[in-house]
Amino acid sequence: MAGPTHDPSRYRSRDIVPIRRALVSVSDKTDLLTLAEALTSAGVEIVSTGSTAAKIRDAGHAVTDVAAVTGFPESLDGRVKTLHPAVHAGLLADLRLEEHERQLAELDIAPFELVVVNLYPFVETVASGAQGDDVVEQIDIGGPAMVRASAKNHANVAIVVSPESYPAIIEAVRDGGTSLAQRRELAARAFAHTAAYDTAVATWFTEGTLSDDRELPEHLTIKAERQATLRYGENAHQRAAIYTRVGGHGIAQATQLQGKEMSYNNYVDADAALRAAFDLVRPAVAIIKHANPCGIAVTAPNALDPIASAHLRAHECDPVSAFGGVVAANRPVTMKMAENLRDIFTEVIVAPAFEPDALQVFSERKNMRLLQLPPDWKQESMDVRLVSGGLLLQDADRFPDDIDAVAADWELVSGERPEDADMANLIFAWKACRAVKSNAIVLAKNSATVGIGMGQVNRVDSCRLAVERAGDRARGSVAASDAFFPFSDGPAILLDAGISAIVQPGGSVRDDEVIAAAREAGIPMFFTGERHFFH
Repeated sequence: MAGPTHDPSRYRSRDIVPIRRALVSVSDKTDLLTLAEALTSAGVEIVSTGSTAAKIRDAGHAVTDVAAVTGFPESLDGRVKTLHPAVHAGLLADLRLEEHERQLAELDIAPFELVVVNLYPFVETVASGAQGDDVVEQIDIGGPAMVRASAKNHANVAIVVSPESYPAIIEAVRDGGTSLAQRRELAARAFAHTAAYDTAVATWFTEGTLSDDRELPEHLTIKAERQATLRYGENAHQRAAIYTRVGGHGIAQATQLQGKEMSYNNYVDADAALRAAFDLVRPAVAIIKHANPCGIAVTAPNALDPIASAHLRAHECDPVSAFGGVVAANRPVTMKMAENLRDIFTEVIVAPAFEPDALQVFSERKNMRLLQLPPDWKQESMDVRLVSGGLLLQDADRFPDDIDAVAADWELVSGERPEDADMANLIFAWKACRAVKSNAIVLAKNSATVGIGMGQVNRVDSCRLAVERAGDRARGSVAASDAFFPFSDGPAILLDAGISAIVQPGGSVRDDEVIAAAREAGIPMFFTGERHFFH
């Protein structure tokens, strides 16, 4: 059904709106009393509900219960409080129209010029692990209705959904009222607030009713809020900002402990570093340059400082490329690791924590950025990528935490099964390969990369690049390929360099040719039956 016909000539001009009456009903009571004191000091009537009214009243400020306005008691465990014409007429009356002003007078309803509402803590309740009715009871009904009504009527009403806006409102009260521009900006924030809330609720219902073999959602809404405007994007002429997604627990939620402002490219590389380091169960470090690993390693056996050991071993893979790189550690950074990094130019270090002594060492490098992951950090279960006019959604590519489970279904197609230590090296190479841009070839020795070939348009060039970077270290190392070898020319390069074993998905029409080459060289080759492209 269409709305009423708009006739601009009916509307009187109304820019500055003095605040005489405010409706206040908040779940988050941060700075509530500061706002209440400013409003009552200015002679503003406060109408409120439940615990909000009680808190204001207990602080000695006058407050009118919403039940006194509606003539109807709060009922059904608080589910029905503000859903009443006496409230919503006061929110929706457009006082630029003489007819609306006349009808309010006939109904004996006073308008509101300010509405302060934030919603039940639904997202926080879900994050706490609550289930079923405990979550359902945090679905706000009256709150969103008031927010949307007030935002629609921003020509007359200022709607506030966050304590962050209180100082500006207090200043507006003192200066004589809110401006139209201010009310319009608040309305935009309000609609974004309710959109995010509805998205969180819909997501919870979708995820809670679908099984592991579920279809992907028919409708997808992604809500994010701007966290910071960045100096520029990938290049100086591009604008950029970082946004935090509702319910996110990743690099966007990390805390920067020191260093220069993060750049767009810093965030991209830091996220890639997480992908490389946090797939590994043992203490591990990944060093990233331009979103590609230039070294990945786990700790050496019996190392006194496991994470420092992992860093040194990762750095040895390609010290030249590591200059100006981004480092991710899957364990707290120790003083020893910090000392190892003292003389290595590093843009960003990402870790779950930093020992106090490590922070002291890093304090000498004022520009080095340190990012501490949030306590609830977790790898995402889904990957989203924007494309022109839409987006792509897929299950995230993950490995099981159990190391043995990674190779449980591998098929040995050439040679004899290696000893456990060599199998662990193959598994490491296979997992590391997932973090490398396709076409990807990883050479590894003792669970540390020694050569990486990435991002080439054919697998032969990736093999050459990996071997060239490994040099003499290629001999006796193992090789992993993120997808099958279409011809035997790629493996031939690896075999000529002295590779001792190969793991790859298999599935090429020329698999027999590739297997024959491995058998002739007398090395083990495994087919995983699963590829790990990373574009």
